[in-house]
Amino acid sequence: MTATTPPGYADTKTSQLKRLRRVEGQVRGLQRMIDEDAYCIDVLTQVSAATRALEAVALSLLEEHLAHCVSDAIAHGGDEADAKIKEASAAIARLLRS
Repeated sequence: MTATTPPGYADTKTSQLKRLRRVEGQVRGLQRMIDEDAYCIDVLTQVSAATRALEAVALSLLEEHLAHCVSDAIAHGGDEADAKIKEASAAIARLLRS
């Protein structure tokens, strides 16, 4: 991606931000639960929900990256294509480890 090339998520930026704000609200709720000495299992349940929400954002961003950035690089071929494929593979590995 260059300075003038929009990111792969450009078309869904508004929805991505909305999802992230929802996650932010979930994390604030977790802080409140801890502050109010909520039951451990209830807190863990909400941590799991926030984690799944973040994973959904990550998968959506990855899908858009593959559909736009990686496919464009492959269409142009050469070293850029190889670099984008390696970059995407590394991102997938990081997601799997998290």
